[in-house]
Amino acid sequence: MSAFKLESPLAREIQNFINLRRLSGADYQSQAQLLAYFDRFLVQQQTNKSRITREIMDRYLDSLSHLAPRSRYNRFCVVKQLCEYLSRNDPLGYIPEPIRAISSKEAHQPYIYNNAELQALLAAASKLAPENSLRPLTYRTLLGVLYTTGIRIGEALALNLEHFHSQEQMLYIAEGKFRKSRWVPISASTCQALEQYVRKRLQMTPHSADSPLLLNQRSRRLHYCAVNQTFRHLLRQCGIHHSKHTGPRIHDLRHSFAVHRLLSWYLDGLDVNARLAYLATYMGHVDVHSTQVYLRATPQLIEQVNRRFHNHYLNQVKAHGGKK
Repeated sequence: MSAFKLESPLAREIQNFINLRRLSGADYQSQAQLLAYFDRFLVQQQTNKSRITREIMDRYLDSLSHLAPRSRYNRFCVVKQLCEYLSRNDPLGYIPEPIRAISSKEAHQPYIYNNAELQALLAAASKLAPENSLRPLTYRTLLGVLYTTGIRIGEALALNLEHFHSQEQMLYIAEGKFRKSRWVPISASTCQALEQYVRKRLQMTPHSADSPLLLNQRSRRLHYCAVNQTFRHLLRQCGIHHSKHTGPRIHDLRHSFAVHRLLSWYLDGLDVNARLAYLATYMGHVDVHSTQVYLRATPQLIEQVNRRFHNHYLNQVKAHGGKK
């Protein structure tokens, strides 16, 4: 199913295209949501045309001018694919020319939260209104789980009660990116925080095993748009400078998890390169190369790398001198 109800004159064709992509085995959840945004745009334009024209496409691109370059490019590409699909049965259908791809320099640069900022965000989440409701605990738990496990925001929002296994201290990601399921071990403190949340959460309905773990004020599954809006409010509360296009984003909690995990391995004197494969599996990546995208050189990390290199150099000098 698409993220929103499709209501434009092209609703049926859009849904057929989404169904076709899913039948091919592709995980089309995020792309389907982008097509739902396009469907909503068509509704707002009050168009009764059953085909996409150059004029409609130009107006749609203009409507995306407030988005970051990467977001605009992603939305355009998905709609272009739709145009190509529609042209199979409508030779007069418009297929837009490709637009320039976003370079790595233009892509979003991850923000690595420090420990003080993370503690401030958790504290601010605990004070969300309404007081004594489930909402403050929901957001504190969500942020804590995102940072301590590094799971994707979409994976966290998709968790059901049955996916938390407190006895084993594990979370089950039923369908992550690329439709890959996996088990995620959690720390004792994260498990304790989840147990505390679940006790209060079970006082509300629904509480069947397949019901959402994280609930909003209407006792429904949290929606990303509402979570993102609340997270921006928390950033303002904590005095963490941000903008709509450059972040920091809630997804940067995943980047922070990866960097801090790497830092802890350096501090413990462990073989970091040997453990990158474990980190890739834990984060649900296909290979280490995908994980490396999440790693950023923070001052603390650079200091540890330099210290390890310096110690290695001294050991080599001593070993060489001993041979003399």
